[in-house]
Amino acid sequence: MGTRCTECGLLWSQRVPEPVKKQCTKCKWGYVKCSGCARSPPCRQPGCLQGQRKCTACNGVGETLSCSSRAEFDVYHGRPMVCFFKLRSNPAMWDETVESEHIPDSCRQLWSLISSYMYLRREAAGYITARWDLVTRLYELAIFAWNYGVVNDGLMRVFWPADLPRSDHKGVVVGWRNSALDVFVLTILEAVEPRNVEFALKIGTLVRDAAHPVGRIYELCGQSSIHVLGVSNTPDSADLDSSWIHVVVGPGRRVPAVTCARASSIQLILFERPRPERMQYISLNPIALALDDKHDNSRQDVPDGSEDDDEKGERRRKEQKRKLVEKLKQHSISKRVPSEKEQALAKIVNQINCAWELEQLLQKNVSRIGTRPKRSLSVSERVVESATTARDMMLVWMWNMFTVYVWPIIKRLFVMGLMAHRVAAEVLLRILEWRAQPRYAALKDISATAQQVEIRLQQFCYWPMHLWLVANDVIIGIALGSYIIDNAGWAAEEISKLLSQYTVDALQSSISWLMGWPAGLKLNNELGAFLGDLFLWVIEYWSSCIEALRPILPHIIWFIGFSSFAGASMPIALFSDLLSILTVHIYSFYLASARIYHWQLNILISLFHLFRGKKHNVLRNRIDSCDYDLDQLLVGTILFTLLFFLLPTVAVFYLNFAIARMVIISLKAVFDTMLSCLNHFPLFALMLRVKDPGRLPGGIRFELRDTQDFRRPVNDSSPQLSSTSVIHLKSVELKFKAMFYQYFQMGQRIRKHYLSPRVLLCLLTGKFVPPLNRKNLYSLQYSMLPARRAGVMEMWTAVNSLPEPKKRMPVLHVPVLANGRKFPKGAVLSWKGRVVFFASAADVPLACLGGRDRSDAQHTSYQG
Repeated sequence: MGTRCTECGLLWSQRVPEPVKKQCTKCKWGYVKCSGCARSPPCRQPGCLQGQRKCTACNGVGETLSCSSRAEFDVYHGRPMVCFFKLRSNPAMWDETVESEHIPDSCRQLWSLISSYMYLRREAAGYITARWDLVTRLYELAIFAWNYGVVNDGLMRVFWPADLPRSDHKGVVVGWRNSALDVFVLTILEAVEPRNVEFALKIGTLVRDAAHPVGRIYELCGQSSIHVLGVSNTPDSADLDSSWIHVVVGPGRRVPAVTCARASSIQLILFERPRPERMQYISLNPIALALDDKHDNSRQDVPDGSEDDDEKGERRRKEQKRKLVEKLKQHSISKRVPSEKEQALAKIVNQINCAWELEQLLQKNVSRIGTRPKRSLSVSERVVESATTARDMMLVWMWNMFTVYVWPIIKRLFVMGLMAHRVAAEVLLRILEWRAQPRYAALKDISATAQQVEIRLQQFCYWPMHLWLVANDVIIGIALGSYIIDNAGWAAEEISKLLSQYTVDALQSSISWLMGWPAGLKLNNELGAFLGDLFLWVIEYWSSCIEALRPILPHIIWFIGFSSFAGASMPIALFSDLLSILTVHIYSFYLASARIYHWQLNILISLFHLFRGKKHNVLRNRIDSCDYDLDQLLVGTILFTLLFFLLPTVAVFYLNFAIARMVIISLKAVFDTMLSCLNHFPLFALMLRVKDPGRLPGGIRFELRDTQDFRRPVNDSSPQLSSTSVIHLKSVELKFKAMFYQYFQMGQRIRKHYLSPRVLLCLLTGKFVPPLNRKNLYSLQYSMLPARRAGVMEMWTAVNSLPEPKKRMPVLHVPVLANGRKFPKGAVLSWKGRVVFFASAADVPLACLGGRDRSDAQHTSYQG
């Protein structure tokens, strides 16, 4: 047989166990199952009913294995067919029935796999290949049982909206049918017949006037149309479809009572429908408040070591983890396409998100089904309608004049102003990001103010997405700026006192204390006096500069307060830069003392190697043996002794300025943290979390409820209900830890940088302790910005490529006809050579349609 399987594309082969072979019961034509997908080829004889058996217990098309009652016999062409469960209880029957023509296909395949398992179990002792084949067969057995319904026991899943109105009137249940035993209820349409609803769904009457394209909604929900799922509060009838569900609801019932002829047990899943007009929805994954995994060459990946080592290590670990996951995906036992059951959850989530909107649409259009009363308008109603029509015509004329003449001018002026601001922002951004050399720092990497200006300009480029952050920053900044401007003189005086007290007087007193015997330490008086006089002279000169700056300090404070109207982050950035400028002498003292201390420590280490007869090999970066003369050893001993006794004096001066430098770095870290909070604080997310948590989904969870109350019959005359389990599907609120995750990450970076052993070693050895890279500290702000901003030409192209609004012709008034019905506004008819617009075809008078159906009026034109 050279034919191929329609499921997997493999050739039909004889490489399957012997019991799989069988013949069709009608044509006696032999065939075997495919070794790849365990499916049988279709019979070639015309009229053959192979594969169309009906189970006597459930009266459904399929094999006995799918029957919920697990009957032991099935009748096909008057001959008994043995059920697999009978064979499982008595394996000896297989020898008698293996040649029978009535063994179900799934039973044969399952028994074939079990036989192979028993055979391999006997033959696999000590053979690795047989053991691997055994594992593979067991895996295929599990996949076969899952995909082909071997584990199915008649369980039916019903997704029911918990907030659906509980009415005891008769109705029709409509929704999605995901599978034969998996339904999703949208709503219950009352006072209509099931056949009328089914016909209206086929022709699209119930989904007219949708706010969004219905095809797109169907695509998201993974269905082609809405179906009739059953009836509610209707007595049992034999003419109903066996696949329909029968629901009993009412004001006194907490949950509906659901029954189905094809299901032996019911799993009722209740859920709260999210409201689209409130921007509510549910999601399998938590909502992301930042843009992750971005790679920006111009901003993120700056070459030549400007990126922090911790950032490099973190990125390297992420890349290694990603590669490891990719390798694990390649080493799977069997590659297969996920089944529909595995992909159903994402589709059901989309159906839940669209449930409220579809329910409102169906309830709005349910009046289109059936007959509608007709009545002629009274005299008062005609007068009111005429006045309303005149007012509407005047409003339409004014709106047309505005849209035709005024709106294009306003739009063009707005576009030109927007492009002018965008060009100016692009020029400033290029200046702030300019680098003389690739390894040099840009202006935005040095100054906090330049960094804040760059962030604000980029936020302006994407202002619709950052409107709330900028608005909150500006509101706080206006209050802060008003206070600073009103108290500029007092603020300047206080800042001047603080500068004189901590950056001049405190340093002078500490240096004078170190020039003596600090804490009883006997230091070198000559070296201490030299270093102290040098530092004191620089401080005196700096103090004179501060005194010259004192008269203009109130104006500087006023300018900082005025900058607050651009946001509270701007004065904080200016204060951070002002702190750096006014403490530049402390930074210079730290650099000088650290360099002297580091040089002296390295010389002592080299002289110590000289005593041991060693030296440092610079080329190989190791310690090698070396022979020294007596003169070299004597000179080395004298120098080592001098430097060793001078080291404590240099060390105390270095320690003094290192502590002052660490205090300044801590203050700047506080300012940078405040900038991060103002630029990226999730204030809007926190407000939504308190006001409406449904707009910030963090996943879903299933809660099993007590099912004892749902197994009782509805009344004394009704039969016992099927076993029902009630599960609540609830949306998980986004946790506060997820909202502030990046703040925790920023704190972790600060802790790793300043409290790491590397920083402690730098302090002990006199090496320069660099501050945390501003780019890494500001990555929290950059996380809400795209990796690459759109250029000026891209923005110009996007603005000019916007579709023009469709021009609608003015609405003409049509008099009311004799039967009291008006022409609707949506339908298009031709009346005496003039085009008239109507709202819907349901209100078109029958006199105008000439007795035709209203469903065809939307696409019909008539000549008067």
